[in-house]
Amino acid sequence: METKKTRKLYIGGNWKSNGDLKFVKEHIENVVNKLEFSTDKIEVMISPIFIHLPLAKELAKSNVTVAAQNISPFPKGAYTGEITAGQIKDLGLRCSIVGHSERRSHFHESDSLVADKVAEAQKEGLEVVLCVGEKLEDREAGKTKDVCKREIDAVLERKVDWSKIVIAYEPLWAIGTGKVATPEQAQEVHEFIRDMLKENMGTEVSDKIRIIYGGSVDDKNCGNLIKMKDIDGFLIGGASLKPAFASIVKTCNEYVKA
Repeated sequence: METKKTRKLYIGGNWKSNGDLKFVKEHIENVVNKLEFSTDKIEVMISPIFIHLPLAKELAKSNVTVAAQNISPFPKGAYTGEITAGQIKDLGLRCSIVGHSERRSHFHESDSLVADKVAEAQKEGLEVVLCVGEKLEDREAGKTKDVCKREIDAVLERKVDWSKIVIAYEPLWAIGTGKVATPEQAQEVHEFIRDMLKENMGTEVSDKIRIIYGGSVDDKNCGNLIKMKDIDGFLIGGASLKPAFASIVKTCNEYVKA
């Protein structure tokens, strides 16, 4: 279902636990700062590891958002190893990824904990990329929508400001596996999420919120995915570490200009 977008596209690069200082400098200089896109129609974000955030913020052009990959559910205090939303804000940043599937699976973050992080981010005025998505066994059992609903319900209970949230649908079985949901599969879930928000928050919220797709997005499949009515961009993993990131941004830019 191809349609023109009314929402500003969001193209995010999650660098995960990759890169060193040399990579940060070279990738920003050679790829990120050479991106060409219409800033009124596309927002581009990169998300390095915590210790690389100040350098990335210093080097990246102002048309690229630099975001954290995670935040603490707590304010500042006796929480060894945690980095708070307020400390991210103090760096001059305005966004963090929250609830990525790797945080949920490897570090056992519950739906409630993820919702706490969203609420804590909003106390400090941060925007959030909220990740939701099902495991392979959930999809095979026909529970994809149940999982997404459960994860979003936890945040709905916190009475948050949805205008400061981007939802990233990331099926776990498609992250880093080379497998990717078909455009139709992704659209079905994105439409379900939008309808769910419409039911709970009304049309004004559901029509404006950006729902992006993540899961082995690359420069070869992004063109067909972005044509879907309810896919408003991407959260990109491996391809965001390569020149392919520029190709994805270019494809999306050409789409919104057509």
